[in-house]
Amino acid sequence: MSMAPLYIDGVSILGPGLANWEEAARILCGEQPIELAPIVVAAPALLPPTERRRAGMAIKLSMAVGLAAADAAGIDPASLANVFSSTGGDCENCHNILETLASSDRMISPTRFHNSVHNAAAGYWSIATHCTAASTSLAAYDATFGAGLLEAATQALASGKPCLLIAFDTAYPEPLYALRPIPYPFGIGMVLNPARSAASLASLRLALTRDPVEPMDDAQLEHIRQQIPAARGLPLLRALATGTAGRVVLDYLDDTRLALEVGA
Repeated sequence: MSMAPLYIDGVSILGPGLANWEEAARILCGEQPIELAPIVVAAPALLPPTERRRAGMAIKLSMAVGLAAADAAGIDPASLANVFSSTGGDCENCHNILETLASSDRMISPTRFHNSVHNAAAGYWSIATHCTAASTSLAAYDATFGAGLLEAATQALASGKPCLLIAFDTAYPEPLYALRPIPYPFGIGMVLNPARSAASLASLRLALTRDPVEPMDDAQLEHIRQQIPAARGLPLLRALATGTAGRVVLDYLDDTRLALEVGA
């Protein structure tokens, strides 16, 4: 059984060699090769100066893709219920806290402690956008993108209003990287609307399946998809970029995956 149809009103992406949706769409269509490059993203000007100074990669990345998706959908971000989906949140901050705890001086800065909670990105988002709509922060290890997509779709259908999905991951430094090897920061933003609008890119219907996941054709894109939980959404973005209607299967749980019917 599948869910009722939804519509994708805005999409964004930020990752290595994928600086924005326009550039990524050309790469996903096979029009140009991907050239891996470090992500450069500034703290958003919407944040007050104090919060801007405290913002690490997780905050900058999540806000960049969230604002870009809302802008593409033509919706004020202050009005959007939102789902922040991340497997580890601010991994650099986690590393620094553990490094401090393992040292002789075990005093943790208030800023690092403040940014260590999993919903820190959602908190910064509400400060910057003045959004008071419902907000959910979740993590589901490698199933994090699928879990976020299901949550955002459910909220949009239940409320009858658009919902913003912000799926993002940051990379752990060593030695944590050896245990959780996420090589690059990566984020996807997507506005799901229960009603078609002038900004709708495609329709979307979700269901559960045991069918295998369809990999990316490009070896580098497939490596990114496999290594970064948030990048498990790349096959869906490929369908959006190419304008291809049909069925897309995404990773979710070990024995259950997400089947997406993508239409016009």
